[in-house]
Amino acid sequence: MDTAALDYKLLKKIKDERFDVEDLHHYVLFLQIGVRDFQVCVVDSRSNQCLLLEDFILPEVSSSGEVVEVLSSLFESHHLLMAGFWKNVKVSVKNNQFSLLPAPLFLKEGLHDYLKLNAKVSLEEDELHYYKSIKSNVVTVFAVNKQLANWVRSLYPNSEVGFLHQSCSLIEGVLHHGEKYRSNQLYLYIDRFKLHVLSLKDKDLEYYNQFRIKQFSEYIRYIMLVMKGLSRSQAQSEVVIWGYIGRQSPHYNEFYKYIRNVSFGDRPGYLNYSYIFDEVQDHHFFDLYSMHLCD
Repeated sequence: MDTAALDYKLLKKIKDERFDVEDLHHYVLFLQIGVRDFQVCVVDSRSNQCLLLEDFILPEVSSSGEVVEVLSSLFESHHLLMAGFWKNVKVSVKNNQFSLLPAPLFLKEGLHDYLKLNAKVSLEEDELHYYKSIKSNVVTVFAVNKQLANWVRSLYPNSEVGFLHQSCSLIEGVLHHGEKYRSNQLYLYIDRFKLHVLSLKDKDLEYYNQFRIKQFSEYIRYIMLVMKGLSRSQAQSEVVIWGYIGRQSPHYNEFYKYIRNVSFGDRPGYLNYSYIFDEVQDHHFFDLYSMHLCD
């Protein structure tokens, strides 16, 4: 891969002054890896204090090997990511290689069968994982590229490394939110290049899916499609939004034309944040923060 093509861009960096490299063995490292973006978060396991957040845009690549090459360059130039003594490391992948099913129907031997119904999976190139939701009777089966997984493990031989799918943290985060608020709301996570839609019924997961987005009009089309399928009223349904959308942006105004009862979600309360995190809008990075809920 051409060296110039390795270029990545740091969009946001927040670091609490209490971050102490001598305490890495008490810190949990969150890594969220997408095709075109990458996020880092560090949480002190003793206080649930969020100490570091970084958000990167990655260059467009054509293979998983190139993703690893770009991330290797990023990690080698980073002041912390090559450190090897974290309490544990959680890695969330953002891909479409996943499937959800009821826990009573789940069999460990069926991982490949569950996945191949929804996505292209190669047993030579992919590792198969599963995650049982803590707050719902749902199992997420997902794939992680083997080269990527082995590269991450090689960086942290002294730490426990666990893999998640982005849907796992979103589901746990929404279920946690639904415990304190009306649980029959519709939840949207506006990701880069994707829309995630979730709904709860009687404080349990009713629906989750993700949609690839190429142009803005597709957000509205998919939301309307889901609301119709769930028999939700455009005029009366309450919709909560997290993700990469501004409070005063033209995109938000467009949402408001179609969904009258729309509001932005809060920053999760299960973590603590110093004043420096006020630089980040409360509804941003909900999926990253919610990795904290995933065991």
